[in-house]
Amino acid sequence: MKNNKSEKSIVLVKRLIKEHVRPYFGKLLLAAICMAIVAAATAGNAWLMQPVLDEVFLNKNTKLLLLVPIAVMTIAIVKGLASYGESIYMEYAGERIISDVRYRLFSHLMNADLNFFHKNSSGKLISRFTYDVGLLRASVSTALTGIAKDTMTLIFLVALMFYQDWFLAIIAFFVFPAAVLPILYIGRRIRKISTSTQAEIGSFASLLSQIFQSARYVKAYTMQKYEKKRAKKIVEDLFNLIYKSVRIRSRTRPILESLGGIAIALVIFYGGSKVISGATTPGTFFSFITALLMAYQPLKRLANFNVNIQDGLAAAVRIFQLLDQKPEITDSPNAKEYVLKKGEIEFKKVRFSYGSKTSHALNNINLKIRGGKTIALVGKTGAGKSTILNLIPRFYDTINGEIIIDKKNIKDYKINSLRKKIALVSQEVTLFDDTIRSNIAYGNPNCTEKQLYEAAKKADAHEFITAFKNGYKSLVGEQGIQLSGGQRQKIAIARAILKDAPILLLDEATSSLDSGSEKDIQTSLKKLMKNKTTLVIAHRLSTILDADLIYVIDNGKVVEYGNHKALMKNKGLYSKLYKLQFASQKSSKKKIVNLEDYLDKKNLV
Repeated sequence: MKNNKSEKSIVLVKRLIKEHVRPYFGKLLLAAICMAIVAAATAGNAWLMQPVLDEVFLNKNTKLLLLVPIAVMTIAIVKGLASYGESIYMEYAGERIISDVRYRLFSHLMNADLNFFHKNSSGKLISRFTYDVGLLRASVSTALTGIAKDTMTLIFLVALMFYQDWFLAIIAFFVFPAAVLPILYIGRRIRKISTSTQAEIGSFASLLSQIFQSARYVKAYTMQKYEKKRAKKIVEDLFNLIYKSVRIRSRTRPILESLGGIAIALVIFYGGSKVISGATTPGTFFSFITALLMAYQPLKRLANFNVNIQDGLAAAVRIFQLLDQKPEITDSPNAKEYVLKKGEIEFKKVRFSYGSKTSHALNNINLKIRGGKTIALVGKTGAGKSTILNLIPRFYDTINGEIIIDKKNIKDYKINSLRKKIALVSQEVTLFDDTIRSNIAYGNPNCTEKQLYEAAKKADAHEFITAFKNGYKSLVGEQGIQLSGGQRQKIAIARAILKDAPILLLDEATSSLDSGSEKDIQTSLKKLMKNKTTLVIAHRLSTILDADLIYVIDNGKVVEYGNHKALMKNKGLYSKLYKLQFASQKSSKKKIVNLEDYLDKKNLV
């Protein structure tokens, strides 16, 4: 088991080097040269103890009294410059490696399937970029800077010690191999705890993300105590894991201090005996003991590096787990750019499931949208309408059957080229924490100001936008919190209008608008939909009365289709849904177009 873990760690380190460290070997080589100079200078300072004691203090050599201080200053200057170069080159390489990891992780997630984001909470994904990458950064810094620098320093100092007295050097380092096994054991424990800690931090980040976005509902349902209790548990679990890690890490200190004390005591006893007997000079002994004391610090740090680097390896495992998850929805090898012809869309015996083996969201769906025409999907909540819409831009792929656009299976088109021809407005409006202008121009960032304003006017948004102090430069806040629901919806519609895509997907695009605003924007939507292939989902049947064709969906199946008049004559599900929303006033026999209007006239709202 231990060998397997060691092999996995080696494989992980090799992968980090191959995929992220190798491009910066040049900088690392320059840093290594600087490190070698620093290490040699450190050993040089220890070596100078011999002439200082033997020649200057004992033999009263006045010539060396001048030369030794000059040598000390020269070594200090060289060491300082080399330290600067080592720091600059190493920090550059280390930060570039971490930046590359962050960007690679972000780019990978941008190509992930929509289903991936449904399965992984935003908080846990964000923790990969912050906490996990932070741990990896610390380990890379430790590995590149600390291990390399301290190893070189140790090599030069040990070489000096063996040069001065090889037998004394063997005595000094004989006790340290005894520390290897407990330190390796401590490192494995730390890695295990670090993995659990990172998982808990991901859970905490996920909780924070949910609570901050749902603060309105937490307060509305007075669930503050419940959420505090949940947070308290995670915080306590984190404390226990981190404190346990600290306790285990701290075990290396007494081990190393005790072994170091034993080594120094043996060296003083044996070396002092040799000085007293005249077998060696005081200068040689003090040069040796200086080198030993200097070597003790990098040796102690190297012993701790294994413990510290395990945090980074645990983080690297989690990062690579994300990077290794390949998207299921990708371009086929022979995929071609989608070139618009008629914009005709057809579903042929389409079946789809969100993961269930027994229940299908769509079952044998057949429908057709002629180019430039409008079809509407009607049905109860959960019938499968939004699923149909989500399959067209390949947010998901069908289990069976195929979706045809302009006589070709959509899987034969490159995904990006297909989506560029599609504009989407959903009932779940997504706005970015940016300006109103940026949100409207999101699908067409190179638009002119005139085009932007025209789109806003058509969406009935220009008036309220210009009422803001900063107009189009006003920030909307996270998820558009600075705007009302209707204003957010209008911004989303303006975005679709500006994109001017030939295929429109409208998923309850006017659901957040009141009756008055809905009527105003219907005119704009009709202009937008002209000569475009449009699929409309609406619970308000008033918005789809003029659709060329209406498909009624129930339990994932098409149960009837036709235009409004034909479906009303059919007296099926559509007729029942229609009668729930529309009524006739017995007094005037006047049709009320919208359910809210009816309720308003009855003084029910």
